[in-house]
This record gives sequence, structure tokens and C-alpha cells, in this order.
Amino acid sequence: MLEVRDLSVKYGNFTALHAVSLSVQPGEIVVLLGANGAGKSTLFRTLSGLQRPAGGTATWKGTALTGGKPEFNVSHGVAQCPEGRLLFPELSVEKNLRLGAYVHRQDRAGTERGLEQVYALFPDLIAKRVAPAGSLSGGQQQMVAIGRALMARPQLLLLDEPSLGLAPLVVEQVLAAVREINAQGVSVLLAEQNAFAALSIAHRGYVLESGHITLQGPSPALLGDDRVRSAYLGV
Repeated sequence: MLEVRDLSVKYGNFTALHAVSLSVQPGEIVVLLGANGAGKSTLFRTLSGLQRPAGGTATWKGTALTGGKPEFNVSHGVAQCPEGRLLFPELSVEKNLRLGAYVHRQDRAGTERGLEQVYALFPDLIAKRVAPAGSLSGGQQQMVAIGRALMARPQLLLLDEPSLGLAPLVVEQVLAAVREINAQGVSVLLAEQNAFAALSIAHRGYVLESGHITLQGPSPALLGDDRVRSAYLGV
């Protein structure tokens, strides 16, 4: 479904991604492990059409994602939940969610079904639907951010650091929701620093270091790799 081949991204003279290649197949959760500054968010911005590459290709079902038009990528089934959530704090939870359905704004019935699906996935949001998004806890805000991305009806969900800054119990709730989203037929590319939590739900993974893919393989193999255990698991 997603094929990234030799993708390079530059900011001026600085190369953020060096000939990165990876793939996400139908029905997979694939984790992208890497520390701050490794290039995870740059890769996601490029796949979302927010950043143009200096070289290489990224295609979704054979359609190029690198044309620099985010609305095109969303309309073709690729939605991103960004690092830091980037909600509209003064708008209500429900208005934030509805903004995610903008590309489908003509389908009002579909938008209502999408809302009910998000509330079924995150029941904590039901009582908060008219509350300002900025008044919610960090975990609830992350639920809104994921829900907003789901309102675009993606076939591929790009999740950038969904566990960042959350308590361990909330991280479990969020990752359980990711597993449920995947079970409903959505492929997921998950960028994370929390290696153990991410690999526990992912089918495969890649390690990104200083803009280079340095390791890849099935999740059990990465969990058992001494380099991953030392760098990301602290053992």
C-alpha cells in the first residue's frame, strides 16, 4: 500500500532524511522508532504532502504523495495525527472532530456516523463533546487528535508520537485504541520513542537514526535486538 523508496529531504544545506526506504502493507501496524531529531516527523510531513522531498518517491496504492498538496493526500486515504496534537483549544471537542471531516463535508450522514464511531472508540469524550478541547487532560486531547484524523476516513493513519507526555495507564488506553483502529481495517504507521509499547502492538518496525534507516524487521526480532534494547529499552 505505502511504498517509500530512497526518500531524501533537505532543509537548506541540512539533509534530514537520507535515501529512506520502507513500506506498509494492507492491515499492518508498522512502527518507526527513533529519538528526537531522528527524522520521524520530517518523514510524516513529507508523506502528508506538507514537505517536498529532495529526491526519491513515496506512493500510496501507486499514487504519488510527494506533490506538496496535503488535501490531495487526505482525499486519497492518508491522514496524519501530528506530534503535539495541534488541536484548536478554544473550540469544542466536537468542533475539533468535525474539522477532520472537512474533505467529506458534503456527506453529512457519513460525518455523523464518523462521530459516533469516534465516540464508541473513545467513550471518555462523550461527556466532553461541548467542552473546549484545551480544557481536557493530555490523554483526552490525544484521543481528540486521533479521532479528528479518523474523521477523514483514512485507509492509512500516520500517528506521530501518540504516547508523548502521557501517563503509563493512558498510554495503554491509546495504544489499545490503535490496535482497535487497525482491527477495523486501517493500516497504521506509528512513530514512537516508546519502543516496548509500540513494538508490543506492531507487526514490523524500522529504526531511524539521524535520517538513516539502520534496522528493520518483525517486532519480536527488534525487541530481542541488543542495539534496540540498549538504545530504547534501557537494558
